[in-house]
Formats: sequence, C-alpha cells, structure tokens
Amino acid sequence: MPEIKIGSGKLDVQDGKRIIDVLKELKENRAAAKEFGVSGDLDEAIIAEYNGVMRDLSAPLDEEGYVRFLTPRTIEGLDTLRHSASHIMAMAGMRLFPGAKLGIGPTIKDGFYYDMDIPGTVVDEDLARIEEEMQKIIDENLPVVRKDISYDEAKKMFAKMGQDYKIELIEELKAQNITLYTQGDFTDLCRGPHIPSTRHLKAFKLLSVAGAYWRGSEKNKMLTRIYGTAFADKKELKEHLELIEELKKRDHRKLGKELDLFSFHEEAPGMPFWLPNGVIMKNILVEFMRGKLNELNYIEIQTPLILKDTLWTRSGHMDKYKENMFFTGTVEGESLAIKPMSCPGGFLVYRETKHSYRELPLKVAEFGIVHRYERSGNLHGLFRVRGFTQDDAHIFMTPDQIEGQIIELIKLIDEVYSAFGFQYKLELSTRPEMSVGSDEMWENSTEALRQALVKSGREFKINDGDGAFYGPKIDFHLEDALGRTHQCGTIQLDMNLTERFDLNYTAADGQEHRVVMLHRAIYGSLERFIGILIEHLAGKFPVWISPVQATILPVSDKFNDYAAKVLDELKNAGIRAEADYSSEKLGYKIRQATLKKVPYMLIVGEKEVEGGNISVRGRDKGDLGASGISEFIKNILDENQKRL
Repeated sequence: MPEIKIGSGKLDVQDGKRIIDVLKELKENRAAAKEFGVSGDLDEAIIAEYNGVMRDLSAPLDEEGYVRFLTPRTIEGLDTLRHSASHIMAMAGMRLFPGAKLGIGPTIKDGFYYDMDIPGTVVDEDLARIEEEMQKIIDENLPVVRKDISYDEAKKMFAKMGQDYKIELIEELKAQNITLYTQGDFTDLCRGPHIPSTRHLKAFKLLSVAGAYWRGSEKNKMLTRIYGTAFADKKELKEHLELIEELKKRDHRKLGKELDLFSFHEEAPGMPFWLPNGVIMKNILVEFMRGKLNELNYIEIQTPLILKDTLWTRSGHMDKYKENMFFTGTVEGESLAIKPMSCPGGFLVYRETKHSYRELPLKVAEFGIVHRYERSGNLHGLFRVRGFTQDDAHIFMTPDQIEGQIIELIKLIDEVYSAFGFQYKLELSTRPEMSVGSDEMWENSTEALRQALVKSGREFKINDGDGAFYGPKIDFHLEDALGRTHQCGTIQLDMNLTERFDLNYTAADGQEHRVVMLHRAIYGSLERFIGILIEHLAGKFPVWISPVQATILPVSDKFNDYAAKVLDELKNAGIRAEADYSSEKLGYKIRQATLKKVPYMLIVGEKEVEGGNISVRGRDKGDLGASGISEFIKNILDENQKRL
C-alpha cells in the first residue's frame, strides 16, 4: 500500500489504484482536497506528474512518491492538450480523406501540426471541414487508451493499416516495446501522456496548410502539414488568435517587401537580396555599432569567406559542425569550405604578431558574412537564413581583466538595445554534460561571469547545463512589443580555442601565457535583428533608422520645381528624402507615403510656394502645420542625433 504525497497531504493508496481513482476521491471529498491545497486543480486536471514523470491519469500508483495534478493552464498540461489535439486532427483527416497516411504530429511553440500524406490537395478552405469533424470526435467523448505492444506486433499492425511512415519510425526506434494510443478506431505511435478522453479539448483552431518534406529532407516526398493551436478555454484562444492577426500585420516578410527592404528568390534559397532601402538601413545599424566600438577602442578586421578544411579541422568544426557547413569542393588539390563563423580567421590574425600584456585587452571586431546550412523547411524570412552578417568580436585579455571587460560589454549591449527600444533579460548558462576543460577552469570562469553580472547590477537567472562546450556564457534575450523573446546578444568565455590555436601573450614576467578570450555578439545575426526590429516597430522606424526620412508631395505638376528645390535643400543637409513627382492626386500620394511608413510628408502647393515654406504631416501625429524649410531641417537633424 504505497504512500502518496499530494500537495501538503498524504494518502495511503490501495494496490491497483490509478491516479484517476485518487482524483475522483478528492473531487468527492472537497474538504480533504482543500486541506491538501489542491482543490483548484481537480476539475481541470488532464495529466499528472508522478515522481517527476508526466503520466496519464489512467497510470497505476505502484510506488511511493508524490503526485501533482496538471491542468491545461500549466506548461506541461497545455503541451499535452495540444499534442492530443494533433491526434484528434489526424483522426479527422483519416475520416475525411480515405487512404491518408500518417507522418508525425508534434507540439510546437504556441500550437501543433500533423504531417499527412493525403491523396489530392488540401487547401485552407478545407480547414473548416476538418474542424467540424474534430468537433464530432470531441462530442463522441472517446476514451484515450494507452497500450504497450511488442516491436513485431507494432510493425504488423501498421503494415495492415498501410501506414508506411509509421513502420519507418518503428524500425528506427528498435525498442522491444512500442507505446500506442487509441481513441475510437484511430491508433497512433506515441510516448504520451494524453488527455483522458476527447471531450477535454474545449478550445482549438486550425490555422493553415503547408507542404513539408518527410523528415525535413528534400529527397523525400512532400507531405501536407496542417497547423493548429489549442488552449484551456475559448477566452485564451480568442486572445491568441487576435495576437496572430497582429503578427500577420507585423510579419517582417510582408513588410520587408512593402517597404522595399529585401526580397528572396528561389535561385538563392535562404539568402536575402537587399534592396536600396534595406541596404541603407543595414548600413545605419553597422555604422551605429562602429561608432560604439570606436569609443571603446576596438579595431576592425575582415577575414576571407573561404578557407581550407585544415583550419576547420583545427577549430573542431569538422567534428562538431560539418553538417551545417557549405563546401566549395577541391581546388588545386585542396579542400575548401565557406566559413560558418569568423572566429578561426580572427585567431590567425591574432597569431600574426606577438602580444604583450601591455596591449591587452585587445578588442577585435568583424562584421563577417557567414553561411550555415539550414534545411529548406526550416528557412523563415530573415529569422532563419543560410547567409547572414554577424557582428562578431573577440576580446583577448589577461585573467584579471575578465570581470572589467564583461561589465563593459554589458553596458555596451544595454546602450545598443536601449537605442532601439528593447527590454531584455539575462541568463548565465553553466557547464553542459559534454565539455572541455578542468573543473577548476569551469568554476573560475563561471564565477567570473557571475561576479561581473552581480557588479553590473543586472538581474539574471541561472540556466544550468546550457553553456557552450568550451565555456560558460551570458545570453541576452530581447523582448519585443508583442511579448516574444529573441536570443540575440551573447558573451562567451572560451577555454577551448585558445588551446587549439595556441593563443598566447607575453606577461610581465617575460614568459608566454595562455591568453583569455571572450567571444561576443550584440546583434547576433544582423539580418535576424532587422527582422525582429521590423516586427517590434511594425515597420514604423524612428527617424534615425528610417531609410527615407521625409517625402515631398507636390499638390500638382506645376509645383514640381519647388518640390525639387526643397528636396535639394534636404539632401544637402544630410536628410534622406525623396519626392513623388507622379501625376496622381494628393490624397493618393499621402496614402502611398503612409503605406511606406515614411516619418514625414512635406506637402507643397501654391500657398507653400508663396510663403517659401512647407506643410508638414507626421506619420503618427497627422497635420503638423506650416514650417520653414530651415526649421524643419533643424528639427529632423535634432531627432536624428538624439535617435528619436
């Protein structure tokens, strides 16, 4: 008779009882449930944590320990609800599309999907029909039953069902026992846990249909992927769907095209083509960063795009990163690779000369173009690309300079993110299971990072075991206007590559010592940072970032000469301006400039020509009235300087 701890109470449970039996007893004895402090979780519980393992409510209580009931309002419960929703969706698909074959149906951030090999074509218009069938399955209140069968039985079962993809998965598992979940006449491979019955899915929505290669490989067949989401109740679902609509409006891929920033072409998958406005914006970000680095005495280098394989073998990339690299093949008998990161090239530059402790810290920056292989199914606008610019830097220093340099870096990163209006959170990631270096080195370097964080006055949390294999790191997670977080900046203490590349300095004692090195990035990927910035600001860039800061709108063609004169004055003052000389009506020109999200529209007509001025219209504030040209130039230059 095992003793089970539930909340603040304990129960002696008879042999053979299941978690759901205890749940029912507590529902019937609300006084005991209240005394245990679990009364609020009982009615919505869909799974339980039993001794640290997520289990179905039907699981037996066969050992002493604790049980925690989980509802869809917990992370674990919501993940289970969504995974069960993917099974219900697949079941609906099997009913509606006879002959369909099942792929996989995992949960993802904010939802789920299921890949199916469906005869014919499924389009977005079919989603409502699938939702109706899902609701029928929910209303049938089908029990969701777990069963373990042998490897051979599982293969025979799915072979009989004609489910080839499932057989492939079973063969990869190579396990003696295979876990299945069944609801009605639908059975799927799954580790679980799942909701007790289909009626527990109360709020769901199918979102879109896409194509996806089986197992993410272009060599395999293209399957139909149906995306959906689910929540604990309809209110939470409604709020999420409203957020999705806002995300669609802010989608950087959509805005990037509308604002003439960048484009993508099938001839170069995953590699953006930067258009004139995008190049302006990209250069602004680079020059802004250069200004910050110059203040801190960084030097800047550029290293080659293509280097010999021997360098990547020495750095360890050929062992740990080869699948993510592009290779040019053999040239004149030598194998070459396109760099996935700039670090090794920077180390060769450091090794060119001997360095004294008097030179340290030596801060070396590079805006390096790097290429990394991403599966085509994972590519996503500027967020996941194959070619990007990384604002990399390496700081070479003595051990006693670590703390000061980290504090300086945290201040620099804070200044950069604040300029763009970002809030951020800090994480200190510690030694992972697979690592290089002694215990002492890890303890000392982790403590150095921790002390620097404490002295910087920043709040941070510990992320145990998530450091790089070569050293601990500090990660910066930006929070955007929609509450999403994006990991961009990082400070990494490297104890591996300084050894591999024999990077030293001459100390005060005249002896060679191993140099200490910090990797750091602030934007991370410049492309990804711009994508985040577009969605954060919904394309409404402040004056200092806007590729076009003002557009001049002549009321009719006869005012084009005056518009050209104003344009020249603005450009001569260093303002990024353009004029709309089209024969369209003024209202149309204003709408076009508004769609392009230009900060200022300068309207010129007969009144403005006579007064030698302009009428100013703000993107966000509307009509700002008449202004002298010199006055407007002064105001916009002031905004630019203050980065407003």
